[in-house]
Amino acid sequence: MDATIEVRGLRKRYGPTVALDGMTFTAGPGRVTGFVGPNGAGKSTTLRVLLGLDRPDAGTALVGGRRYATLDRPLTGVGALLDAGALHPGRSGRDHLLWMARSQRIAAGRVDELLDEVGLHDQARRRAGGYSLGMRVRLGVAAALLGDPPILLLDEPFNGLDPAGFVWMRELLRGRAESGRTVLVSSHLMGELQDLAGQVIVVAGGRVVADVATRDLRDRYGSLESAYLELVR
Repeated sequence: MDATIEVRGLRKRYGPTVALDGMTFTAGPGRVTGFVGPNGAGKSTTLRVLLGLDRPDAGTALVGGRRYATLDRPLTGVGALLDAGALHPGRSGRDHLLWMARSQRIAAGRVDELLDEVGLHDQARRRAGGYSLGMRVRLGVAAALLGDPPILLLDEPFNGLDPAGFVWMRELLRGRAESGRTVLVSSHLMGELQDLAGQVIVVAGGRVVADVATRDLRDRYGSLESAYLELVR
């Protein structure tokens, strides 16, 4: 499967509110792409449209050249973390992953492999409702990786992580990108993205205001944070 994300001319209104106003960008394999903007800029709506959770009023959103809804086994094409709290609180972390794996004909052994990778092996049989935010993020990342997809979409993946978790997440995302995957990360943590993302897409008012190599923004503004504040003001 092609690993390119293509967003073209997305428009979306919720009543009188314009959420997307011609959102257009491409994110390709081999690098982490930062997706940044103030609250209400259209980031979450764009991710939801990419995953078929919202329908745009106009425009297209493709993953690997196809709409998400047309994928036969979507977890093997796209892995996503949009809401770390989207789980059954009465299920264990392991059971949460097992039912997802079975829905996609993914071997149960993959679940245990990922629980080790995300650092939840010792907590796997606890009810997920008792997990901390950082643990829920780790479980969400494990779910996103279940099908070993070529595309990852992650919304605020550093939320709730301790310093060791930040290092782990950084290495995981960088490693996935270096292996040829497309990694799109929405985050407010400019300091994390500055050294992680090769490309940054800055959005405001439902449209892209900058789509550029991170190093170019650093060279021009001194830091990604300074660039962000200048571009979205």
